[in-house]
Amino acid sequence: MRVVIQRVKHAKVEVENKTIGEITKGLLILIGFEEEETDEEFEWLSNKIVNMRIFPDENDVMNKSVLDCDGEILLVSQFTLHASTKKGNRPSYIRAAKPDLSIPYYQKSIEILSQKLGKKVQTGEFGADMQVSLLNDGPVTIIIDTKQKDF
Repeated sequence: MRVVIQRVKHAKVEVENKTIGEITKGLLILIGFEEEETDEEFEWLSNKIVNMRIFPDENDVMNKSVLDCDGEILLVSQFTLHASTKKGNRPSYIRAAKPDLSIPYYQKSIEILSQKLGKKVQTGEFGADMQVSLLNDGPVTIIIDTKQKDF
């Protein structure tokens, strides 16, 4: 799994001019899946996301997590995170999982993050043409790839 995490003041996803997911203070997370994702990766990444201390404390030091500040999460599936740009000018998405795997992986991510956050995670719509808008706070943007982590 590969994620791009953005600390936001607000974010929303629209499909056909209709808002389908929206948050105020929290994390906008773009997530992409590969063919073989493990339970350990889902668990590790979810824990990392909800406990990552990237929100300011009373001294304006990044020392609070999304849990600590009662923030929200907007999770958007994005297969293009696994683009290979090594050859030519047209990215290859060969490493990205196909929908028959990605859809259950996305659902699993939503369930685990909702459980760990203690509230419903807002989402995009898998496979839809989505318009994502946000106000990046900081800006703070973190990229995590579970394939680069030793478990």
